[in-house]
Amino acid sequence: MESIIKMLSSELNTPEKYIENVVSLIDEGNTIPFIARYRKELHGGMDDTSLRTLEDRLSYLRNLEKRREEVKSSIAAQEKLTDELCAAIDKASTLAEIEDIYRPFRPKRRTRATVAKEKGLESLAARLLEQGRDCPPPAVLAEDYVNLDLGVETADDALAGASDIIAEIVSDAPESRKLLRESLMRHAELKVSAAKEEDSVYRLYYNFSQKLCKLQGHQVLAVNRGEKEDFLKVSVSCEDTAVLPGLIRLFVIPGRPSSDFVRSAVEDSYSRLLFPAVEREIRNNLTDEACEGAIRNFALNLKPLLMQPPVKNKVTMGYDPGYRNGCKIAVVDGTGKVLDTAVIYPTQPFNKVSEAKSTLSRLIRKHRIENIAIGNGTASRESEKLVSELLRDHPDVSYMVVNEAGASVYSASKLAAEEFPEYDVNLRSAVSIARRLQDPLAELVKIEPKAIGVGQYQHDMPQTRLSETLGGVVEDCVNSVGADLNTASPSLLSYIAGLNKTTAKNIVNYREENGAFHSRKELLKVPKLGPKAFQQCAGFLRVSESKQALDNTAVHPESYEAAEMLLKECGYKLSDISAGGLRELEAKVKEIGIDSLAEKCSVGAPTLRDIIGELLKPGRDPRDELPPPIMRSGEIMEIKDLKPGMVLVGTVRNVIDFGAFVDIGVHRDGLVHISEIANKFIRHPSEILSVGDVVKVMVLEADAKKGRINLSIKQAK
Repeated sequence: MESIIKMLSSELNTPEKYIENVVSLIDEGNTIPFIARYRKELHGGMDDTSLRTLEDRLSYLRNLEKRREEVKSSIAAQEKLTDELCAAIDKASTLAEIEDIYRPFRPKRRTRATVAKEKGLESLAARLLEQGRDCPPPAVLAEDYVNLDLGVETADDALAGASDIIAEIVSDAPESRKLLRESLMRHAELKVSAAKEEDSVYRLYYNFSQKLCKLQGHQVLAVNRGEKEDFLKVSVSCEDTAVLPGLIRLFVIPGRPSSDFVRSAVEDSYSRLLFPAVEREIRNNLTDEACEGAIRNFALNLKPLLMQPPVKNKVTMGYDPGYRNGCKIAVVDGTGKVLDTAVIYPTQPFNKVSEAKSTLSRLIRKHRIENIAIGNGTASRESEKLVSELLRDHPDVSYMVVNEAGASVYSASKLAAEEFPEYDVNLRSAVSIARRLQDPLAELVKIEPKAIGVGQYQHDMPQTRLSETLGGVVEDCVNSVGADLNTASPSLLSYIAGLNKTTAKNIVNYREENGAFHSRKELLKVPKLGPKAFQQCAGFLRVSESKQALDNTAVHPESYEAAEMLLKECGYKLSDISAGGLRELEAKVKEIGIDSLAEKCSVGAPTLRDIIGELLKPGRDPRDELPPPIMRSGEIMEIKDLKPGMVLVGTVRNVIDFGAFVDIGVHRDGLVHISEIANKFIRHPSEILSVGDVVKVMVLEADAKKGRINLSIKQAK
């Protein structure tokens, strides 16, 4: 364990004592959000992202240690474990290196080399590979191994078998694979061609080649999918001269009687065994790296999407566009409660535009609607045009096109059926769209993260790894905002640190049976929610109805005494929190000294700073500090209205490897290529942009026929 601590400390550039503390906290069953927020003294202020990186790496290194011991035990059981082998296994820093060392000792299926060994040719292969000066010529030496009973009828048969054995030895040698792997990554190219003549989305790759070391993750994933769908032929190509000489030098001693024979066996091993195996391995590694990059990118996009500022306390209309089945309308109040529903048919094939406007106007007046959220799916452009025209008569109403990815998944789910048993699937989708504008986080947690639509090739990813990573992002977002214990849905509560789907459901059931919670302590009465779960979750749950003012802050119950002592030392009472009477608190803390106060309150300075921050802004929502979403009024543009040189304001909808997609209000998102983001070199668009950012863009090109818009951020400044 000591070696793992040192390695993590070096990789994360964090003192060993903090790493050791975090490992202990994780092993004790503490959640990452709890550790990040309430154990800062123990980890030196690491954020949740760093802590999750540490947790992932810790898991990998522990698996590495476990596999290291398994391999040693297996080789020892074969009585082949030497000090040299043991040292090599201990030195290996990756699972791949350990597996390379273990390969010669791994139980094998029946191979040509296995058959040759059964014929008694192993010692012949060993003598030839030894390449001794006094070794007879191979043809002469092989005569001694002719054995009709074993199926070795001629000297040539014996040499063929010996060659197979040497070829397998060369293929299994760790140094062979390492050399070939490194050589191919330096010199080889990925060659891609069309498998079919028909046009497809993979046309860019119909005649594509790129050095392996320069391949981009999105290229790897696109090529893999095209190959899987039989549109592309893919291979790794490399000149033999870039690899074979080095491989031959590893095994051939020049000028010996058996040198040419061994050289031939090495060449056979390269073409028949080594190259195909390492080609598969390299392509798998490229895919794994591309997947990890895509998952990281998905996580980067998901966090700002979930943390979009809510449009609170506004009566909102959700508008789910459609054609044949009509457009579904749902009106919700400021808390998300459904007030009214309707179905209108302004689009083809019905074209009942006047009737639709009349219905929408009636709903706007009846419920005093302030905002309209329009889904960005099928018939979105026609719906936006209709709403834009309608709002000329309702100047106080604004609208926003909302990303509806995953809304249909939610509306058809068991959760939606339980929440809205009286509505059909389509109307549930309209409710979800309205609530996405009101509180994106509370609504999006009801949907599986990978269905939210801010990634690339998410269905090609390792699903377990993707779910773990995205689940961690959702958990961090939910806990950074917190949740109202008396209004939060089971979906939201299930992401609170220390809770799961069962305990979240139990909280809601307790709430329904016993009425609203009146304190955080009451959580301990909830079935299956014990002291450990309470410790993890309590600080992230708010109880506005509690008589204890601290229950409506992010101050943890374990720090209530410290908070009360702080107030006392500074001349305040608990009642001053809700009354807004702590305006001079910061000045008084500065006067007394943070370290002195921390000692009197028996907590660390980082914890005390957090307590002060909460007392000054009890129940604050970190999303309120972000720029509000862009709401539109009665104006609309189409792609055909865009002209090169126009400068517009838009919202970043997705950040990918080669650029970012920006919504500029014309239904089709425009692409800002990575080269048009900044006036300096950037490795990835996420260095500059995040989902939800409001940016100024210049139109470079707008092709209405192809539905393609090219934008620039750097030229709009």
